[in-house]
Amino acid sequence: MPSRIQLTCMGGCVLLIAGLSRADDGLAAWPDSFVARLEALALLQTLNAELLSHDSATATLEQWCATHHLANPARITAERLPASDQPPTAERRRELHVTPTQVVRYRHVKLRCGTIVLSEAENWYVPSRLTAVMNQQLNATDAPFGKVTQALHFQRHTIAAQLLWQPLPDGWELQQVTTPATAGTLYAPAQVLEHRALLLLPDGTPISEVIETYTSNVLAFTAVQP
Repeated sequence: MPSRIQLTCMGGCVLLIAGLSRADDGLAAWPDSFVARLEALALLQTLNAELLSHDSATATLEQWCATHHLANPARITAERLPASDQPPTAERRRELHVTPTQVVRYRHVKLRCGTIVLSEAENWYVPSRLTAVMNQQLNATDAPFGKVTQALHFQRHTIAAQLLWQPLPDGWELQQVTTPATAGTLYAPAQVLEHRALLLLPDGTPISEVIETYTSNVLAFTAVQP
């Protein structure tokens, strides 16, 4: 019987495989089965909950990397992307509590676990609320923002969070979901989760607004199938 779980990809899908999102590495692929999709959904919801309940996305990704053996050592590094400046919108300035003329800097990075890109982060931050050493590190190195500024003991306030991929359709728990007798390979879009958040000093002063987009590489490991 044909599957009632459908996933349509328009050029932006990747294989869910162990270690890398490629079909030609000889690594075990996830089967396109109900159980595999249920596992993918549970894992994405787990990562989403971890990000919502911790202040540092970098530290959360590093723990995720270690738990799922995505690299050894499990260390998150940032790659700064060359990009033209993205001035903050008037709404973003209001959220950051800055004046129309106050300096807000833009930083765009990829966060990697080993060689695997787990997320991209766009960051609008207020340099006058950081130390001189922190600003120098952000300007001159690829260090993740969360690691550079961790001494400020910032708190994360999530503005929006959404799954960009639903491995199972809405209401799946209320219907019978059937799959082919011989499952194919499970594909996922390149981007699976997005967060928008403010990073606040302990007194509530915003230092940064980030948009984080998480890739399907957060699932780039072999899940045990029954």
